[in-house]
Amino acid sequence: MACSALAKPSPPSWRELYTVALFESDRNRIPSRIAEAERAIVARARELFSSGIDTIEEDQALDDALYALHALQSCLDYRTAA
Repeated sequence: MACSALAKPSPPSWRELYTVALFESDRNRIPSRIAEAERAIVARARELFSSGIDTIEEDQALDDALYALHALQSCLDYRTAA
């Protein structure tokens, strides 16, 4: 049996989870998609912070993604309240 057949697939990246949240078409699933993407973004930000290397471009991308997810959540909250 080949070693690659035994390898576990890597978890989705924060970017993949972010994209899935933005393009989720089922309104009932959007909140859980947002939460999952936010957890991945925060985990990546912590990883980068502890690495001690200059990651300003990815740091900015993480900030932008969190902002967009919060905006999406606000839109959902507004539509639910209306």
